[in-house]
Amino acid sequence: MGYMGDRSTLLETGRFVRAAEAGSDAAVKEEAQAVNAQTPLTDAGFAEEMFAEADTASDTELEARHRVAADRGDPGAMSVLGALLLRRGDLDGAEPYLRGATAEGDRAAANNLGVLLLQRGYPDEAADWWRVAAVAGSAPAAHALGRHFRERGDEPAAEYWFRQAAESGHALGAYALADLLEHRGDKGIERWLRQAAEQGHREAAYRLARHLRKGDPAEAEQWYRQAAARGHRRAALHLGMLLEARGELKEAGRWYLTSAKQGEARAACALGFLLRDAGDEESAIAWWNRAAQDGDGNAANALGALHAARGETETAEKWYRTAMDAGDQNGAYNLALLCAAQDRTAQAEQFYRRAAYAGHREAANALAIMLLQGGDAAGAEPWFSKAAEAGSVDAAFNLGILFASRDDDRTALKWYERAASAGHTDAALQVGIALVRDGEERAAERHLRCAAGGGSAEASFRLAALLESLAPPPEPPALGEPVGGPARTESEEWYERAAEQGHRRAQVRVGMLAAARGEMAVAARWYRQAAEAGSRNGAFNLGLLLAREGNEPEAALWWTRAAVAGHGRAALRLGLLAARHGDLAEGQKWCVRAIELGPAEVAERAARLRDALAEELSV
Repeated sequence: MGYMGDRSTLLETGRFVRAAEAGSDAAVKEEAQAVNAQTPLTDAGFAEEMFAEADTASDTELEARHRVAADRGDPGAMSVLGALLLRRGDLDGAEPYLRGATAEGDRAAANNLGVLLLQRGYPDEAADWWRVAAVAGSAPAAHALGRHFRERGDEPAAEYWFRQAAESGHALGAYALADLLEHRGDKGIERWLRQAAEQGHREAAYRLARHLRKGDPAEAEQWYRQAAARGHRRAALHLGMLLEARGELKEAGRWYLTSAKQGEARAACALGFLLRDAGDEESAIAWWNRAAQDGDGNAANALGALHAARGETETAEKWYRTAMDAGDQNGAYNLALLCAAQDRTAQAEQFYRRAAYAGHREAANALAIMLLQGGDAAGAEPWFSKAAEAGSVDAAFNLGILFASRDDDRTALKWYERAASAGHTDAALQVGIALVRDGEERAAERHLRCAAGGGSAEASFRLAALLESLAPPPEPPALGEPVGGPARTESEEWYERAAEQGHRRAQVRVGMLAAARGEMAVAARWYRQAAEAGSRNGAFNLGLLLAREGNEPEAALWWTRAAVAGHGRAALRLGLLAARHGDLAEGQKWCVRAIELGPAEVAERAARLRDALAEELSV
């Protein structure tokens, strides 16, 4: 029994790899931090007023209009002017106006004064002014104060102020609260993500979609669309993935393209696969190159596979190394396969080990096989175990073989059953064989059916034999009914399936069943197929049919082939044939062969014939 997986290939990976997906959380946090850094300068009311005026006048005109009133001590004008100067980066010019407005109780000015002080490097003083503004009802200040406390590790205080901002309808506050709750593993994040997303917060829309993707994929898609439409590149990537899974490849390609143009390497990689599948290999290469240059190991691996398929092994090796260096362990595994195919065994083992240590289960299985073939069974076993525990079905099957070779049938059966439960055909066959041996025919039948359904000719043959043994004896025909050959049964159908797959014993059995029905031409065809494939029973039975038809010369040829292969009855037939033709010495020779081969009944008859021929020769 051969070990499974020693020649497995992974020259072509899927659109996405686990490593890239696992890294998305870090990317989300990075983008969230960028969003959170955009602290609003004013309360909503003042912002609307400023932007409304900005629609009809330039910043310069707006500044001039408010400066006169601000210089006269108007708190509202001082607040707006300070905000304008702060937005422009004129901290020295903004500060006196903001302080003046704050002294008059303007909460927007207090909030913006906190922003100014933060930019000057005074975070604690900034927090004091944010507290003043937040207590006065400023949601942006409450959000800024919450972020201040979170940056200092005071999560309870951060939650309090984020909640104040969120409950006031502030989008960034709602998002920040959801982010904090998710970080702590608390519940209730959906409400706040939804509130922020409904106000147009694209990162919240993306995070909400990620939160909903398993429970409500339809709604998740809507939020992915909303975030993607607002320029969120990862949302566009995931929307493309959803559409591709549904078979909507044209629209998926559009979103991949949108995301890829915004710099998302995984989208460029996925777009490459779509283009490759559509027959545009050159465009696929261009996008894979772009993704690989941006550090996408999966794209580099795809380029390696493409060049390997073209026979360009040096270029393939370069790209596999690039993939490996980018952290894609498929690259290391494929590099090992490439080295193994070139008989660079030491390098192959090195790369198998690298991928296996990183958790690549097929690499662990391949490494174990390489060690086993080198005679290191003790070193192979832990790698088989590691691969099997990681989900490699081939490795579980290989462990079964390993323990069976040590006559540890109980442990072998455990691993065979594990592999069989995952759909491994050969493992199901081994479980079926073990259960038949233990007398558990019905349980064995279930496993043999699985293996036979998976295409195993041996399983089909053994299932047929089991069903035949379990079938009740045929009832005698009723009085007056015509006596015919036995009807076709399910067991014969399985014999035929195995026979059609080239199983020699099944071919002989199908021939025997056909002969029992009187279908001699069918029987002869199956016997001949088995005989030509090397079956001694097929050759013997074919000889019997030919002899009955009067074709003794050809029958003798097939009996000779069977006898040489160790068939005792064929040797006896040759002895009888030689004796009938008067070739006593030849007859004696075949009798001696029949005695050696047996079985006992044949040996006894051959001995009697040999003695008679010897007596005849001595006369």
